[in-house]
Amino acid sequence: MPALNPQLLTLIGLLLLAVLYVPVLVFAFQRSEGQEMLGGLIAAYVLISLSVTAIEAFWLGGRLPVLNHAFVQGMELYAALGLAFLVMLILHAFMRRAAWWGWAALAVVWTVGLAAIHLSMSRFPTVIWTNGQWALPREGLGAAWALVGWLIFMLGGVITVTREQQQTRQPLLRNRLSYWLILYTLVMVNDLFIIGGQALPGNPLRLGAAIIIAYVALTHDLPDVRQITRRGLVYLITTLLIVGIYIAGFVFSQTIFRAAPNNSPLLVGAVIALVLALIFTPLLSAVRRMVDHWLKADQYDPGQALHEYSQSISNILEMDRLASVAVGIILETMQVERGFLFLVDGETTAEGSMLYRLRLARSQTERPMIGPQMEEAGALVSYFMRDQRPLLQYDLDLLPAYRSVPQPEREWFRRLEVEVYVPIFAKRKWIGLLAFGSKISGNRYTDEDLVTLSALSNQTAVALENARLVDNLMRLNMDLRLARRALEKSNRDLERLDQTKSDFISIASHELRTPLTVIKGYTEMLMEDTNLDSNYQPIINGIHDGTVRLHQIMDSMFEIAQIDARTMQLNLQLINLAEMIQEECTEQETAIRGRQQSLTIDLPVLPYIKVDPKSIRKIFQHLVNNAIKFTPNQGRIVVTARPVSPNGGDLPNGGVEIVFSDTGVGVDPNMREIIFTKFYQPGQLTKHSTSKTRFKGGGSGLGLALSKGIIEAHGGRIWVESPGYDEVHFPGSQFHVIVPLTKREESSTIPMSKVLNFKIE
Repeated sequence: MPALNPQLLTLIGLLLLAVLYVPVLVFAFQRSEGQEMLGGLIAAYVLISLSVTAIEAFWLGGRLPVLNHAFVQGMELYAALGLAFLVMLILHAFMRRAAWWGWAALAVVWTVGLAAIHLSMSRFPTVIWTNGQWALPREGLGAAWALVGWLIFMLGGVITVTREQQQTRQPLLRNRLSYWLILYTLVMVNDLFIIGGQALPGNPLRLGAAIIIAYVALTHDLPDVRQITRRGLVYLITTLLIVGIYIAGFVFSQTIFRAAPNNSPLLVGAVIALVLALIFTPLLSAVRRMVDHWLKADQYDPGQALHEYSQSISNILEMDRLASVAVGIILETMQVERGFLFLVDGETTAEGSMLYRLRLARSQTERPMIGPQMEEAGALVSYFMRDQRPLLQYDLDLLPAYRSVPQPEREWFRRLEVEVYVPIFAKRKWIGLLAFGSKISGNRYTDEDLVTLSALSNQTAVALENARLVDNLMRLNMDLRLARRALEKSNRDLERLDQTKSDFISIASHELRTPLTVIKGYTEMLMEDTNLDSNYQPIINGIHDGTVRLHQIMDSMFEIAQIDARTMQLNLQLINLAEMIQEECTEQETAIRGRQQSLTIDLPVLPYIKVDPKSIRKIFQHLVNNAIKFTPNQGRIVVTARPVSPNGGDLPNGGVEIVFSDTGVGVDPNMREIIFTKFYQPGQLTKHSTSKTRFKGGGSGLGLALSKGIIEAHGGRIWVESPGYDEVHFPGSQFHVIVPLTKREESSTIPMSKVLNFKIE
């Protein structure tokens, strides 16, 4: 069989090496959304590396005889310079820095300088520089210029990565940057071989660098370098110890049993293997503990942590104590710097969507910390509601899925200086959020840590729900106490205001009655004077009528003041109720006829009642006037009455109920109590009329209040019944007045009135 051409073998090997760049190139083009620039730069790096490897392969395989060694060596050096610049650009795009413009400008300067050197080569002296031992010939000036540029870009990249590692607080990002140091190590070693003139065929280290740069830049969650180092050390140390123990045991057994007649190496080996099998598990555990101690790895028992946590928070109902205990246990167990427990308050908008706001669980004396409103459709809330899993600040900062998070919301979370957020759900409802900062050891949160935190949040859910109920109850009680204090203050203010108003009424009515009496007397004297010019008679009559009405208002105000002060004196007399009602209605005959209304009195036989005639007469007068005033023209007014049987309540001796019904505008159900208050005016106050019986005319607003006070002073009751207020259909109203009967003496008879049927049209 003929021997294969060595050049052909070299060509085949290097082409196979170049083919390995293709999967890296495909991976670069399959970048995620938002990584277009990174993918393009990595693809450029791979294409340049692939081209250089392919050219080198064809040259070494004898397929490019036009190329010489100096050209290939210069090509590799210039490619190293260009790739160093590309690595710098990829690094800045990875870290989302805007400083790459400066490096791009420097690359342009270096490229222009390199072109100028080659274009002006003949102008340079044969030897550019020499110290007697070393010399820089004219042909090496371009290589030297490229070497300086390569050194600047490589050292700049290493310094940038190192500085970023020292400044970042996120272990996951530090872990990711550790791969960049490995990448730079491979690139520098590979390029140093090129600079030294001993380039490795195909530059295999550059292929490794291309694989690492694509994987690191385009993969979000990378394996932990510290964990890889830990496993490697555990495996290496354990292997060395086992091999050492095996060799030591075998040598020791051979020394001891060499003179034995039945010495069997196979049996000795089996015994040593058995011993190693017995000690392997404790040896492995000891090596792991030793390596964890060296690397400052986290050491805690998740099962024990869950048990202690559940026992500690199960009976806590105070929100601030729950937050302190729950966060404190996790901080101590997992050796974390800081932590928070937030409550989640939900609010439904007018459109039916939900808004969520975080509120720090704290005591009443602590400063409140309230987060921004987060929409239900937002990226953060959607993730928590959908996955109900922890979220890392590292993911929030770098994943494209969270780029839509509003800037105020993102800044608020960043100011917390925490690394992981663990949602708390109860009955599929988001009720809380645990947030924890960096570990004291500087390690990242592993998958096991996140599973443990999720389990702890589930343990927290029940306790938090109970504490929220208690907290809401305490807040409600606090609000009720504050509302009660405000209500008591308002009541005191109203009492003072009402007392002030009563004092004013008392003073005004008392002070005005005397001058009004004088004016009334003088006007009556003028009216009776026959010698007075007849032209003045209408004027005197008008003054007299106004004075009489003003005197009536003052009397009403005086009586209201007496009622408020509970000093009203009643002159009780036995009266015929039917006759009094008829008299009061007859006095309004002119007004009734003027309004084209009808008034009907339908009274059965009624007992005489013992009341203050003057006061009771005012009640009937006000009720008839109100019925006329608020009933339209052609309306009807009906006065009825009935005896009321004695009861064990407010009518021990029975009483008489009088009802004044009308077909007027009615009374709003919400106003049935208010209309009996002092100075109440239906409608607008400016709608005042000087006529007592004009439709919906105004008045002093004292009639019903005075009626209520008088009837209650007699031990009776007054109220109104009406379907409602309507100025179109006129549902009408019924004013009920109950006057109690006094206890009659034995052997005395009660006088009775006659049946009364009376009508005015």
